[in-house]
Amino acid sequence: MKALNTFDTELRRNLLVLFTAGLLFWSSLSSLLPTLPLYIDDVGASKQEIGIVMGSFAIGLLLFRPMLGRLADERGRKIVLLIGTIVAAIAPFGYLATQSIGLLILVRIFHGISVAAFTTGYSALIADLAPAETRGEIIGYMTLGTPLGLAIGPALGGYLEATSDYGILFLVSAELGFFALLVIVQVMNPPVQTQEQTEAEDVYDGLRLRNYWQILSSPQVKVPTLVMLLVGLSIGAVHTFVSLFLKSSQVDFNGGLFFTAAAISSFSIRIFAGKASDRFGRGLFITFGIFCYVLALILLWQAYSPMVFLLAAIAEGAGGGTLISMMIVMMADRSLPEERGQIFALCIAGLDLGIAIAAPLLGIIAEQVGYRDMFGYGAAITAVALIIFVTQSSKNLSNSLRFALGLAPDAYALKNLKVRSEEI
Repeated sequence: MKALNTFDTELRRNLLVLFTAGLLFWSSLSSLLPTLPLYIDDVGASKQEIGIVMGSFAIGLLLFRPMLGRLADERGRKIVLLIGTIVAAIAPFGYLATQSIGLLILVRIFHGISVAAFTTGYSALIADLAPAETRGEIIGYMTLGTPLGLAIGPALGGYLEATSDYGILFLVSAELGFFALLVIVQVMNPPVQTQEQTEAEDVYDGLRLRNYWQILSSPQVKVPTLVMLLVGLSIGAVHTFVSLFLKSSQVDFNGGLFFTAAAISSFSIRIFAGKASDRFGRGLFITFGIFCYVLALILLWQAYSPMVFLLAAIAEGAGGGTLISMMIVMMADRSLPEERGQIFALCIAGLDLGIAIAAPLLGIIAEQVGYRDMFGYGAAITAVALIIFVTQSSKNLSNSLRFALGLAPDAYALKNLKVRSEEI
């Protein structure tokens, strides 16, 4: 972490505060991942109702992320982070307060706002704080809190569910969210970089992207959002169906071990991928991340032994650890500070939508052809995402191929647009 040593004390403190808040937030959220379905089952819900309640989380994400992205740009990142942690601290009590399926759905939608707010504000603020020359390294390190929290939370939640009652479980989840709120209160928003904004306006010939349709239709945002949508289908397929597939295949491999191996893989690759992207470019690592998802789904399609399932988990973790963090870095490179929240919200919303529709869409396929072949279809969908990125990620086919293979810089990055405008 040499880059951190070059920062002044206030910047290092800000990054440390953010990392701590992220670790607490994701631990709070993920403590309910293995336990909430059991609670919903205990209150008398059917399997279909359990799926509806759990899936309702995505409604909060999709409905509120766009407006939270705009709020982050207009009022600052901190207010959005505060909203995310406040919801994370309140929502667990909502589950405990009702046994009505309808009300549980509403609570789950409300809980989804926490992720929409926190991830948007967190990504935008880190991008604001990190110097452009070390942006990949800093974002890579700062996103390590996610796999750590996703490893700690389920283990903690599973332990509490097995040794105590649901009241204690929900209380601990709420307390972790509350501690994240206390930490976020200490965050300082960086000052507006007016000179950078002025230079960026010159690059864009004075054109400012003011609304979501203008932003989404721009090529520097449209292609990454589509790629994230297609990859989201793969992520949703794995997270929703891999445990059911393991059970039906009767392979002696625990579903929890699959996700633990994926988390370790994700954590390990993030340590060096961000720093390497500052040297070799974002495109190469995004290509690698999408390829890892394709490989993971192919391995699941052909998995008949524990070793193949383990390899699939490692590939899935490597894909997530590389693609998502590098996509955030690339969008930071391509965005003005005052529109960064909206751009992040749009791009990540593509991932949200893919994950949300994965269960119903691929579930229908699974009913027709079985879980194994469903993962084969998932591999084909993700391969389409890879082809789109490799051929459409830059201004033309040649530049796209070179950028995707790490042989050319990002033509849409603001610093590269500025250089070309000066040459002209």
